[in-house]
Amino acid sequence: MPTADVNGVSVSYADHGGDGPAVLFSHGILMDQSMFDAQVAALSPAYRVITWDERGHGGTAATGPFSYWDSAADALGLLDHLGIGSAVLAGMSQGGFLSLRAALLAPERVRGLVLIDTQAGLEDPANAESYQQLHEIWLSQGPEPVQEIVSAIILGPGDWGDWYAKWAAADRDQFSLAFGALMERDDLTPRLGEISIPALIVHGTADAAIPMERAEAMRDGLAGDVSFAVIDGGTHAANVSHPKAVNDAMLNFLRTLE
Repeated sequence: MPTADVNGVSVSYADHGGDGPAVLFSHGILMDQSMFDAQVAALSPAYRVITWDERGHGGTAATGPFSYWDSAADALGLLDHLGIGSAVLAGMSQGGFLSLRAALLAPERVRGLVLIDTQAGLEDPANAESYQQLHEIWLSQGPEPVQEIVSAIILGPGDWGDWYAKWAAADRDQFSLAFGALMERDDLTPRLGEISIPALIVHGTADAAIPMERAEAMRDGLAGDVSFAVIDGGTHAANVSHPKAVNDAMLNFLRTLE
């Protein structure tokens, strides 16, 4: 994978080419850019699709504590590196957190938002306590004791051996830095009215991490034109569990921006 020096961080990314409008995909926590393989295949014939590993994930190491505002600046910096003036920002979960922040930092750089199984608010306190316990076990014992719980939350039923192998090989300190960004993020709900960029919200009915009402609140708070795609049976990573439905919704939305 090529890398770009962005904000003092070596960012691993893939530019899948294409002459159409640019779409930048940002992944969720404990994932990497490969979670968008099905979207790359569906969109790259007509769009310039870029995927990347965010700080603390995949081939991009965090150099210390960071926030999703830093990650948003990384996304914009990667666009600068690639000579792209504006792009559609598509983010799943934490990828949505940073995409919303990028839209606040530089709205002129964002042609549209695709917000997949994400929210503007904070974690439910009950979930936060459970996530902290999972984090502590991961750090002290490695991912194996909790990997099935984590995959059930993010990916749902299935054979996730490839992800288990990635988690086993990942640096635990990097995960801890990424977890800190997740748990210490600020609440963007009061600022949603500042975002008037066209948006597509995609949310799975079987999302075990973020309830549908959080997505609906985000829809109601955004100031621009918002499309809402409910993915029947879709998990927290609906783009992985139900790629065709997500791809169809994305393609329909992207065509409205042309």
